[in-house]
Amino acid sequence: MDVVGYLRYAGSVARPQTLLRGGCTERAIRNAVAAGDVLRLRHGVLALPGAAPDLTAAVMANGLLSCVSAAGHLGLWRLHEPDRPHLLCRHGSATGVVIHRGSVVPAEFPLPLAGVTDCLLHALRCRPPIEAAVIVESALRQGRTTPDYLRQRLPGNRNGVARAVLELVDGTADSAVEVVARLLFRAEGIFTQTQVALPGIGIVDFLLEGFLIIEIDGKTHLEPRQVVKDRRRNNASSLSGYVVLRYGYQDVVYYPERVVAEVWQVLRGRVIR
Repeated sequence: MDVVGYLRYAGSVARPQTLLRGGCTERAIRNAVAAGDVLRLRHGVLALPGAAPDLTAAVMANGLLSCVSAAGHLGLWRLHEPDRPHLLCRHGSATGVVIHRGSVVPAEFPLPLAGVTDCLLHALRCRPPIEAAVIVESALRQGRTTPDYLRQRLPGNRNGVARAVLELVDGTADSAVEVVARLLFRAEGIFTQTQVALPGIGIVDFLLEGFLIIEIDGKTHLEPRQVVKDRRRNNASSLSGYVVLRYGYQDVVYYPERVVAEVWQVLRGRVIR
């Protein structure tokens, strides 16, 4: 087994036991270190040059990356990069990291990552509700979990807040920012429909109070072809009696008060419900 290739497959940082379990021999590992292809960060920790700092921190602490830190590596949405690595450590401790205890599923071997279920449970207990909802909604959209499955693993009063976050997740968002927007509008008591198909217009991200269309624009909306398409949709919406507001990631995540104020300005201009 090629040591460098397998180490890259394992996240570029691993303990020797991981490489041995993957079929590498002790001699091959020694040769790779002697040749400078593999770095020995300390006794029991091997890495390739440029290994990700958060994965390195996990292996150095004899733990697994979890919670919001693991979300990115697992292909799940997250709003922000964490300021410190979040680790699943069954025992011991480490400085400069957030430690999570408890595990219900196997790790993502050979990567130093907690399993998806552990990652979600830790996020539900650890992160602010909106951030946790974003991560869970992503897993739900990918078919990697269900609210009921997670709810069954969150018993007792101490998990009441985590269970409440699951009520915010419905699997209708196409992106992290759409989760934030949906929660923002519903928290205001606004009647909010998501991914609504409108005749002659197509599917819109949100329809508020039956007449206000909210579109959340990603980077693709800056492409010339998409600009033309959006212009036609806006015109078709206006001709059909709808009002349209468009927002981007920065608007919704960093300036939600402004978004809400503009939405209410439109809504108060008509009699709703």
